[in-house]
Amino acid sequence: MTLAAKLEPEPQVTARVKVRPRAQLTLPEEIRRALRIGEGDEAEFAVHDDGTVTVRGFISVPTDQAWFFTPDWLAGEREADEQIASGGGQVFHSADEMLAHLDALAGGEDEA
Repeated sequence: MTLAAKLEPEPQVTARVKVRPRAQLTLPEEIRRALRIGEGDEAEFAVHDDGTVTVRGFISVPTDQAWFFTPDWLAGEREADEQIASGGGQVFHSADEMLAHLDALAGGEDEA
């Protein structure tokens, strides 16, 4: 076993496909699941100097929803998910109750 083989992580999923007429490939279901793509989505192929190829899946996002996928927004989503999973956060039984709580927090910050 070479040093390079020892350093490369084992693949989670592998598949072999035939190139069809007009250079078309059909991605097997397990590969589509691993890339989290479906019909209409895109795949990016990157060829590296050593001949390996990296494939990444892309899901098209409408431009009016792109803000949701910014790194800052996604980091906040992860933080909220972790907080909820650890039992943190508050439950409000109405929008008015939540807004009153936010108003109180804003008022408390102004006084500080």
